[in-house]
Amino acid sequence: MKTRTIQRTRLVPHTIDGKTEMVLDRYDEQIPIPPRDWDRTVLTAVTAAAGLLLLVCIGWTTASVGGLLSRVVHPIPAYGAALAFDLAWMMCMALEWLARYDTRRAALPRKAGHAALALAMVAVAAHGWIEAALIIGIIGATVSAIVKGIWTVVLRHHAKPLDSKTQQWVDRQRADAGGQLAMVAVRRELARAHAQVHAEEAALRTSPDRPDALPEASPETPENPAEAPEPAPALSAVGPMTIADAVRNAVSSGITDPDAVLRYVRTVADANAKPASVDRYLRAFRKTA
Repeated sequence: MKTRTIQRTRLVPHTIDGKTEMVLDRYDEQIPIPPRDWDRTVLTAVTAAAGLLLLVCIGWTTASVGGLLSRVVHPIPAYGAALAFDLAWMMCMALEWLARYDTRRAALPRKAGHAALALAMVAVAAHGWIEAALIIGIIGATVSAIVKGIWTVVLRHHAKPLDSKTQQWVDRQRADAGGQLAMVAVRRELARAHAQVHAEEAALRTSPDRPDALPEASPETPENPAEAPEPAPALSAVGPMTIADAVRNAVSSGITDPDAVLRYVRTVADANAKPASVDRYLRAFRKTA
């Protein structure tokens, strides 16, 4: 059994002149070396070799299809478009890799990858046919098929499909997390819509040129105005609104006392609004009134 030496430390007592202190003591320890995991080594080597073949495949298909397309367009966009033929099925393979634990989700990128591969092979073969080298075009088209086949085998080896019950549990967890993520955007949209509605309502209530914005007379109001008590300005919390909007709403409703304005702002806008900020907005609105 092979071993390797590692250095460890421990606290040991050390006494000098009758005074003992705990000090660090370094010592060597032999630990066994686990045997090499040849299965993992081989799988890593195969995956690396398959990745190298992807580069070869991209170069071959891009050169072939780019030569085909450059007959009618400028070489730069032609070779750029040719690059998409192999990248399409490679991206589908990447999605299939991400779904290697879910057979149902991996089915769609696998089918799309096969379709993209077929298009790339047809394009390479067409280039050989136009160049009067159909046999070479067909052989070149099989390069993509070989690389795709190797990667299909590698992905199947890496894939770890879940059993039915575990897959159902995973699907429910995904659904719950997806629902919570979707509700974040929904709540944001609803909050924005409610804020717009409240802003419109506040503008209609405080608009001086709209007669319908005036409060309707109550049926219990006395006929003699002298007998009726002086009504207090009515305000409603239409929030959410900014501190400036709340101060403007208070001033337009007839509230001028700074303390009353501050209480109103803290009720409908910001519970932690500072008196200095409210006073500043109040002075500004008084000047423009």
